[in-house]
Formats: sequence, C-alpha cells, structure tokens
Amino acid sequence: MTPQHSDVILQRLMALHPKVIDLTLDRVWSLLSALDNPQDRQPPVIHIAGTNGKGSTQAMLRAGLEGAGKSVHAYTSPHLARFHERIRVAGDLISEDALQAMLLECEAANGPDPITYFEITTAAALLAFARVPADYTLLETGLGGRLDATNVINRPALTVITPVSIDHQQFLGTTLAEIASEKAGILKRGVPCVVGPQADDAMDVIEARAARLGAPLLAYGQHWHVYEEHGRLVFQDETGLLDLPLPNLLGAHQVMNAGAAIAGLRALGFDDAACEAAVTRAEWPARMQRLRNGPLVAAAKGAELWLDGGHNPAAGMAIAEALGRLPARPLHLICGMLNTKDVTGYMAPLAPLAHSLHAVSIPGETATLSAAETATAAREVGIDAVEVADPAAAIAAITARDPSARILICGSLYLAGQILRDNA
Repeated sequence: MTPQHSDVILQRLMALHPKVIDLTLDRVWSLLSALDNPQDRQPPVIHIAGTNGKGSTQAMLRAGLEGAGKSVHAYTSPHLARFHERIRVAGDLISEDALQAMLLECEAANGPDPITYFEITTAAALLAFARVPADYTLLETGLGGRLDATNVINRPALTVITPVSIDHQQFLGTTLAEIASEKAGILKRGVPCVVGPQADDAMDVIEARAARLGAPLLAYGQHWHVYEEHGRLVFQDETGLLDLPLPNLLGAHQVMNAGAAIAGLRALGFDDAACEAAVTRAEWPARMQRLRNGPLVAAAKGAELWLDGGHNPAAGMAIAEALGRLPARPLHLICGMLNTKDVTGYMAPLAPLAHSLHAVSIPGETATLSAAETATAAREVGIDAVEVADPAAAIAAITARDPSARILICGSLYLAGQILRDNA
C-alpha cells in the first residue's frame, strides 16, 4: 500500500479545481465513466436531500435498517473530526488503507482534469461501496440535489426530502421555491419520495415535479403524521399507528426527522421493530450532543458541555426548542460562524435563553466570521457578548463566573469538528 496518507492525497485533490463549489454533473459523470460506472453497481439506494435534518434522518434510517439485520453503506458530509466519517462501508467507517486506495484510483482515472473535492470524493465513496456487498446504500446530498454529485443513481429504491429552508442562496437561489426546486432534483420517475414538513412554497414545487415524473409522494401531513404525546412518539399512516419511545436524539425536530425515517422504512416494507430501532439506536454527533468525557469536559468541571453544529435560522429554532426541554440551568453560548450564514437569524431564537455569548473565530477557515463580527451580531439580537481567543478560554471564563453553567458550543459544523478533535 502506498505510504501516502489519505490527508496528503485529499490535500492534493483540492487543487484540481479552483472553486470549492461549482455545481454541475459533467465532471463527475466523466470520472464515473472512467471508473466503469460504480454508481450502477450499488445495492438499493436511499437518496436524501433537504436543508435541515438530512444527517439525522440518515442516521435513523441506518439504525432502523441495521436493527432489521441489514448491512448498510452510508455517505454523508461534511465530516467533523476525520474525513473517514463521510464513508461508512457495510456498517464500518472506511479504513485508512481502503480510503487511500479509492482516492488514488480516482485520482489516476481523472488525471489532470478539473474536478471539485466533493465530486472526486463522492466518486471514491461510490467506488468503495461497489466493491463490498451490502443490502442498502444511503446517499446524502452535499448541496442542493439537481446538480449534486450524488445525483447519479438512475433509479434509487427511495428518495427523501427533509425540511427545506433558506440556505446557500448564492448557489441554490434566493427564494424558497427556487431552493426547493434544486432539492427536488433528486426525484426520479416512478420512485417514491418521503417528504418531511415543508412550507407551502416548497411543497408546491415538490408536488409539481413529482406529478411530472409520476413519482409517488409520501408527504408529512397528508400520508403520514408524527407527534409527541405523553413522552412517546406516535406515528400514523394508512397502515396503522405506532407508539414508540422518543428519539434518543434530542429535540422536537428529531421527532419530525424520525417520522421521515419511519415513513421510509415502512415504504420499504420494514416492521415495527426496525422503526423502534431507528428512534432508539441512532447516533449523530454534534446535534445537541452532550459531551461527557475528554479534556474540555474536565476543564468545565461541574458545568454541562453541549455541542451542536447547526448554522441557519431553522437550526437556531430547533436548538432553542431542544434546550427548553432540559432542566433549568444558566445557558452560556460559545459561538463561531461562517460569513456565508444568516448569523442574526440563527442567533435570534437563542437570545431569550442565553445569559452570555463568547464569540470565537474558527481556526483554519477562510470564510470564518471574526470573533468581533460574531459578538457584534449577538449584541444586535440582545445577547451579552464578548470576544475570546478560543473555546478553551471561553470555558474557563464561563465556569469561573458560573460553575453550574450549561455551555453550548455552536454555530458551525467546522467549529464542532475542532471541538471533537480537541476533546478527543
């Protein structure tokens, strides 16, 4: 095996195209053809798009399928601590040797031709999946859907569209309808699609495209319902009612994500036990994750330490709701965000709950907001904010003043990844 570490190969691949994001399928189709079309040698594919909840829904689908004894490939992005998190082969994170081999093969097949980092690493994932038997492949879009590098499966077993909201306007469109149109690009003729809760503008677009393609919709509020009642999750569709434990992922939004996963499992013919496994066994880091061990937790002493990577207004509302479910404690935020996000829209739902916000810049990210800019945005929505050098300094300052604090590190998946690495 080549001595080149995967990090070295990945760094080299980033230089193949000057733009980090350049939405088109031409380059990825060309590379997949040179690799003998691994996308056509997949087990049944479940393809997932949306703005919020894609990763959690995928995690629940995987937990349900594995709970039913199925072997599952899964592709997601971005990673948090290590690139290997993006590619799960038959249930296990891809090994370093296998990742090296797939990346080098894709690099050789592509040659010097321009291709984005996401496109070539998606091809590597599909190549890895094509070479190991499994029962299902779960593919999560990176951005949008219509021109996403994952949108190369001619006939998936199922598609899923989680809630669509305003995000990535510079790439997907300025209106909710335009963004929903891009997400609905994963719909395929005759293939059923599970649709999570949507605003009317988004749902109208999804329904219109589904009608043109003859793609049966299984839509929240029409074909299935899910809600919390007496500390339980209740799901109902035309085949009957399920009474299940609440998801082990925290928050009312996870009830909705669980509903989409359950609807998908039932559409594929899985039983109640698989649906229960979906809500009780799913794991998804940096989604209202309580950190319980590690050096940052030790530094926090008696304070609670939580981590969430949500970064848009819908995520801010979901986090605020999840925090409201916890026993009362003074809440202090440690926040770092990118300059491509709606910062005040994200922070506004958290403002009534937060005693303070300690603003940080995200190391190594060219698109980071400075700590000063993040602090200014927090003050605009009424949060008492200060700038600090890094999360460790923020934890020290917060716990010195409030030893029983609840500390939430938030605002970016890139910041979450740094925290997971620092706390390892």
